[in-house]
Amino acid sequence: MSVLMEFAIFPTDKGDSVSQYVSKVISMLKSKNLSYQLTPMGTIVEVETMEEATDLLNRAHQELANDCSRIYCTAKFDIRKGKSNRMHQKIDSIKKKIGDVNT
Repeated sequence: MSVLMEFAIFPTDKGDSVSQYVSKVISMLKSKNLSYQLTPMGTIVEVETMEEATDLLNRAHQELANDCSRIYCTAKFDIRKGKSNRMHQKIDSIKKKIGDVNT
C-alpha cells in the first residue's frame, strides 16, 4: 500500500517567519530516511500505512510542542493499495503527457 500525505505544520504564536520551526520537522523526516518533497506550502511524504502517516504527524507535533503554545496543522492523504513510489511516478506521468523533455 502507498500513503501519500501532504501536510503543513507550524506555530501561530512565533511571528511572521516560522522557518526555524518547520526546519525541525524536516530534520525529523530526514533522520527517518523518508522520501519527502518540500514545497512552498507544505511537505509531501510517502509511507506504506496510515499508521505511519499519523505517527509522523504526531512526531511533527512533538517537535514543536515544547517551544510553541499554538500549532496549526493540515493534512491530506491519497491512499492506494498495491502501489509504491507514487510520489515520483505521478509527477513523471504528468510530465510525459505535457511533453516535458526533462523526464
